[in-house]
Amino acid sequence: MSNEDTRTLHADALPESLKVRKYWLSVPGGTRECFDRRTIYVGSAPDNAFVIEDPTVSRVHLKIEADRVGHRLRDLDSKNGTFVNGIRVTDVYLPPECRVRIGATEFEFRLGDESVEVQLATRNRFGAMLGESLDMREIFALLARVAPTMATVLVEGESGTGKELIAEALHREGQRPKGPFVIFDCSAVPRDLVESELFGHTKGAFTGATGNRIGAFEEASGGTLFLDEIGELPMDLQPKLLRALESKEVKPVGSNTRVKVNCRIVAATNRNLEKEVQASNFREDLYYRLAVIKVRLPPLRNRPEDIPLLVNHFVDQVREGYTGTAKFQISYETMQKLQRHPWPGNVRELRNFVERAVLLADEGRIDTRFIGAEGAMALRAPVAAPAPAPVGTPAAESTSAGAITIDYTLPYKDAKDRLTDEFERVYWTRLLAKTSGNISEAARRGGIHRKSLEYLLKKLDVG
Repeated sequence: MSNEDTRTLHADALPESLKVRKYWLSVPGGTRECFDRRTIYVGSAPDNAFVIEDPTVSRVHLKIEADRVGHRLRDLDSKNGTFVNGIRVTDVYLPPECRVRIGATEFEFRLGDESVEVQLATRNRFGAMLGESLDMREIFALLARVAPTMATVLVEGESGTGKELIAEALHREGQRPKGPFVIFDCSAVPRDLVESELFGHTKGAFTGATGNRIGAFEEASGGTLFLDEIGELPMDLQPKLLRALESKEVKPVGSNTRVKVNCRIVAATNRNLEKEVQASNFREDLYYRLAVIKVRLPPLRNRPEDIPLLVNHFVDQVREGYTGTAKFQISYETMQKLQRHPWPGNVRELRNFVERAVLLADEGRIDTRFIGAEGAMALRAPVAAPAPAPVGTPAAESTSAGAITIDYTLPYKDAKDRLTDEFERVYWTRLLAKTSGNISEAARRGGIHRKSLEYLLKKLDVG
C-alpha cells in the first residue's frame, strides 16, 4: 500500500452512522413486535421495549444491540439464564432466525429486509458527559442536534446516570450559554411551597410572605430552567405548569397579574413518565409538552465498555485535586472487575469509588477493595463503643447506627421521619462547613435549588 493510500485515524474520529436492520420478536400465540431501534431491553418490567409477563423472567433479562457485525444479545445476569436454539448463552450474535428462551417463555427473533440509519456522534463526549459506547454516542448525536434549538427536553434515567450534566450541557451548547442555569428540584420543596417557588409570590400572599419574591421561572429568564424530578410534581400543580409552558407566562401567588418569562425547559426524572401517564399518576398533556425531545440515559451496568474511559477520567480529576502529580496503576483484572460490578448508584457511585481508591491506594495501585458500602466504610471515622449499662438497667430501646439513633418505641412512620430530619441536619451542617457557610455553593454541591435549601435550613434550624 502506498503512502497516499494510508489515512490517519484520530481517536475522536469515530463513525458517524450505523445501518440497523429491522427485526421481529414474537411469542407464539402472543405478542409480535417490530423494532428498528439500535438497542432494546427484554424482561418482565413494564418499561422494557419487549415485555414478557412471566414470573421466571428477570425484570431486565437481556439486551439486544445492533452494531456493525450484527445483532448482539447479552444476558444481563438474569436469574434463570438465556438460551438461543437450546444453548445457554451470555453474549452472542444472533443468526437471522432463531428461538430464544428466557425463563419459561420462548420467543422468535427474525431479521427483516428493511434498514434504518442511526446517527452517531463522532466524539466520545458531550459537555461533561463521557461515553464510547454506541448507546452514549447515539445520545450525544441527538443532543448535538437539539442543543442549538429551544426545544423542551425530557431526560429519563436512574439516579446517578448524569441527568443534570445533560441539562447543563444543553445550556452551555445552546443559544444562551451566558444566561442563568436554574435548578428546581420538585422532590425537595414542600408541597405547599412548590407553586410560590416556581412562579413567585407577592407580599402577604401567605403567612411568612414578608415581601415580593420571584420564582424559578423568572430567575431563569434568558437562560435554562432545569426541572429535576418532574415526576414528583403534585397533580394539582401540573395544569399550572402546563399553562406556564404553553403561554410563557406565570402568575405569582397572590397576584392577579401575569408575568412574561422566556427560558428553555429541560426536565428530568428517574421514573418512566409514559408508564406514569398510563397509571394516571401524571397528566398526559403535560407529558407530551415536556417530551418534545426525550432522552433515556442507560444505567452504567448496561454500558460496561464506558467504564475504562470514565475511570481514567475520574482518576485524573482526583489526582489533580488531591495528590498532585502522583501516578496510579489499574490492572487489567481490576478493570474487568469494575466492568462486571452492577453499580446501582451508576456513574455517581463509580466516581465515589475512584475517589476512595485513589486516596487510599497502596503505592499507586488501585484495586476493588473500596467498591460499594463496604468500601465507603474505609473512610468513616471509628465510632466508640457505648459504655456498658449498669447491672439491672433495662435494655436500651434504641440502637446507634453511626451518628444516627433509631428509636424502636416509635411507630415506623414517626421513626422514619425522625431519621430523615437527623440525616438532613447532619448532611447540610457538614456541607455548609465544607463551603464555609456559602449557601449557594452548598446547594450546588447538594444538587438542589438554593431556595429549597434555605427552606430546609430554616425548618431544621441549621444556620
